[in-house]
Amino acid sequence: MKIQLILFSLLLFHLNTLAQRVPNEVENIDYLITYGAQAALSLGDDDHVQILFFSVPLNYKSPVYIRVYDPDTGGTHDEIHGIVNTKTKFSVYGGNEAFSNKDAQKVNPTGKFDSGSLLASKIFGSESAYDANWYTFGPFNPLQGERSEAIGGYIFKLIVEGLQGDDGNQYRCFFSEQPTLNRSIEGANAFAYEYTFKLPKAKGISHVYPFIDRSVVSITQNNFDYDRDGSILIYSVAKNRHEGTTSGDNEWAKSKHEMKDAEKNTTLDIQIQKQSQGENAMSLYITNQYDEAIPFFAIPIGGPPKYKYDLKVTLKPSTGQN
Repeated sequence: MKIQLILFSLLLFHLNTLAQRVPNEVENIDYLITYGAQAALSLGDDDHVQILFFSVPLNYKSPVYIRVYDPDTGGTHDEIHGIVNTKTKFSVYGGNEAFSNKDAQKVNPTGKFDSGSLLASKIFGSESAYDANWYTFGPFNPLQGERSEAIGGYIFKLIVEGLQGDDGNQYRCFFSEQPTLNRSIEGANAFAYEYTFKLPKAKGISHVYPFIDRSVVSITQNNFDYDRDGSILIYSVAKNRHEGTTSGDNEWAKSKHEMKDAEKNTTLDIQIQKQSQGENAMSLYITNQYDEAIPFFAIPIGGPPKYKYDLKVTLKPSTGQN
């Protein structure tokens, strides 16, 4: 993937510590969701797999933990279809190619998407002990992640797979320096190449924040099963309410958007503006002109973009009259 990741390392240490919760408060996304393998695609999950990445700075020496909130299916926050029959597998990978393998950076879980060394794994069913509760993976030595000089950190990968069943498992994650508390790691970060997520029940605006490097000429936003429940709008330093194509039930939609020079090395704000009340899950990813997925970050690099208005003032010649 032709992304100048070195640019990210210059900004990682300036990110708000909230970056380590996924999905993040600033994204206004309630939960990520992964459905069992037998769930209908029309529910919003295109492949029943979710892949997240967490990076910890190269100079960080203490153990790290990946904590998952509500990893079971069948409880308080989950989407149940009849009898609860879903099992979900959470797996943590590190070591060589955990991140750098190109299959791990694709939006479809094919090839060696589970590259790297398996560090921990657990399958969750409907155990009440994990309902609305946290499960902690770790401790992990930062050196167990894949070292990336470009990013300036060690990277861990979390793969969530819906193994069986037709229910939806809703969950959140946190990258923590403590096993029993959500304690942010200074300079750490979280990102993904695709989200399958549950929109808030009420009307509102959710966000994803892709970073656009200098090599990006155009982007294509791809969304699945949005049910045309509102608008998808792109904001940047040079775009204000640039409308994207929205998908209907059980279908993909996409739209291509050219990137201006002013948008290079900046963050975009892809806003999903939900118009109705009620439940809705969807999938979304963004690609560049080479059809390579672009990562988006839990906290926008450099902050949310602010549109720069190009104000033109026309002065009328004076008539000499008061």
